[in-house]
Amino acid sequence: MIIFPLSPAGGGALPAGRFKELFDSHYPAVYRRAACILGNPAAAEDVAQETFLKLYQAPPVNQENLAGWLARVATNLAYNHLRGENNRRRRESAQGIEEATMLPSCEEEALRREETRLVQQVLDHLPERDRTCLLLRFSGAGYREIAALIDVKPGSVGTLLARAQARFREEYARLSGRDG
Repeated sequence: MIIFPLSPAGGGALPAGRFKELFDSHYPAVYRRAACILGNPAAAEDVAQETFLKLYQAPPVNQENLAGWLARVATNLAYNHLRGENNRRRRESAQGIEEATMLPSCEEEALRREETRLVQQVLDHLPERDRTCLLLRFSGAGYREIAALIDVKPGSVGTLLARAQARFREEYARLSGRDG
């Protein structure tokens, strides 16, 4: 493994060439993590940009697991964003300010319930191992944890998850009538 110096000789900010290389290779994963937590593409972009700003301004001293460092920073920033939004909503609510977007319409609530019912039905039709893998992964479990719980080698978890996701998509399309 080649380790490149992350900061100039005097320490501090990351050199521009190295930063661009790291940004190009890690941005998609950082953005996906933020989008998964936030459920909002615009907020996820903001969090991803802030993550790379932190990398540029104060790179980690130990760079052996840079992907893990970026994932942790993005996760923390995403949770901070969610906390900030929750605090804002509480303040507005306490002041008597109501936003129509905070309360789902009857139609939106019915659609959400139908979607939840359909997802549960799809999960019920999957083999137990597929269902377990998907539920564990989307609950935040890592590959090693999943491997231990379903008694397989950690190296095979990625393949099992990919197959389970493909089966889920196929079953979802079939049950929802959205073949294609």
